[in-house]
Amino acid sequence: MIPRIYLASRSARRRQLLALASIGFEVLDIEVDESPLSGEAPPAYVERLAGAKAAAGWQLVLSERLERRPVLAADTTVVVEGRILGKPDGEEGARDMLRVLAGRRHEVLTAVAVLLDGHLERACSRGIVQFGDVTAAEIEDYVASGEPMDKAGAYAIQGAAQRFIERSEGSFSGIMGLPLYETVQLLRRFGVT
Repeated sequence: MIPRIYLASRSARRRQLLALASIGFEVLDIEVDESPLSGEAPPAYVERLAGAKAAAGWQLVLSERLERRPVLAADTTVVVEGRILGKPDGEEGARDMLRVLAGRRHEVLTAVAVLLDGHLERACSRGIVQFGDVTAAEIEDYVASGEPMDKAGAYAIQGAAQRFIERSEGSFSGIMGLPLYETVQLLRRFGVT
């Protein structure tokens, strides 16, 4: 596929989903502080981070004098009773998050941002996931697999954590980390179809 956009993300899941949608892209390696601001609501948090990642990608396009193309970025967070669960800071953090999620329903918010020449557009996808009961041994096994370490909420719905999930509602790709419907709609506004 001919690259039509830049993807400001290292996420293998997002690369896989863009390829499924037949959208050609080049990856931009960017760094953004993902700490929530004091009192920041979860939807505002993911939308701010998606926009900040797109802006960091656009700055790289300008500084490297790359071809001007839309920069796509996204951010995903898991929310339990208003509490943001980002990526775990280690194995114990992953265990804590999985214990919080066990037997509970939670939200998965993924915001997508597209930026080109100062024009920024965003969209946000909301999914609901219900975890069944999860034993301490299952948590230990899952954490030992390494899969939860770079995932919001310490799990990947498309991976081995599927065994914990009773049901989900909303965009499966959004829960994975890039809602394809919203992404395609945004990119169409920038002439990418």
